Amino acid sequence: MTTAPQLDNGIELGNQEVILSEPDENRSSLVIASYNIRYGVGRYLISSGLGRKVRVNFPRRRGEAVSRNIKTAARAFSEGSLLPRPDILALQEADKQTARAGGRHVAAELARELDLPYVHVAAGIPRGILPKKREWWLNFEEQIGLHDSGDTGIALLSRIPLDEPTRIDLPWHDCAWRPRLAVGVTVSLNQQSLRLFNVHLDPHASLDGQYDQLEVVSKEADKHLGPSVILGDFNTLSKQKAVEIRRFMEGRRYATPFPTGTSTWRGAGLRFHADWIFVRGVKVNRWGVAKPLNVSDHWPVWAEISLPTSD
Repeated sequence: MTTAPQLDNGIELGNQEVILSEPDENRSSLVIASYNIRYGVGRYLISSGLGRKVRVNFPRRRGEAVSRNIKTAARAFSEGSLLPRPDILALQEADKQTARAGGRHVAAELARELDLPYVHVAAGIPRGILPKKREWWLNFEEQIGLHDSGDTGIALLSRIPLDEPTRIDLPWHDCAWRPRLAVGVTVSLNQQSLRLFNVHLDPHASLDGQYDQLEVVSKEADKHLGPSVILGDFNTLSKQKAVEIRRFMEGRRYATPFPTGTSTWRGAGLRFHADWIFVRGVKVNRWGVAKPLNVSDHWPVWAEISLPTSD
């Protein structure tokens, strides 16, 4: 794979040599999707976390398992059976060469399988610093090693050009070891400029903490006078958070087609509405949750969007 150029603030552009042959400037609609891919390690978050407490860490052949899962995800995003083929795919927990991802660069390898350019934004995990103690019910995630040279982050894969990539660091208080961030890009839809933001909020934050993070993203979106989309993993891991975060976004003139309580995450028999797509100034023609896909403990969410007609 060609070495990806690095921009400021940990923004990596990859597969830029791929020629985007599909015209974009006159597109009347786009299919957008969001997927917390959980570094391609599989769906068993809670059971694998419990296993590590007794020194059993699976899958054993990590690199091979992650590679298989990336190929499974690529088929799902290209064959059109679980969801329409996305024009833009937003990823969260897209690890880059961490031990827990078997040394794989998840976004780059998925982009290679799909033959797409990508933008990856590294979180910037601090080295040699122990994670803070967290709530027991959120303490199932496999941590990145203290001296692991890899990183995690968010990414965008796209069949259309992505312009003006912007890193947005989100305020955090409860999990200083794991920085949270968003990335904004500009795309063209029917000869108009649309601003799209991929976010990954902190599950450890209080509701007020998640408000603070979304306020930063919404203010960045307000700099753009045209339509905008905010999508990603909002980590609304309770009914209250799902209701209140939706109310927060609607108070800023965003709408979503997803009924509150739509299951997008599962584990140990639990179901939560963690992943969202919010739009402002665009119309949602159809939407869905791509089930089943067992590459992660999340399911992808998707929507086909277009600009509203004048009538």
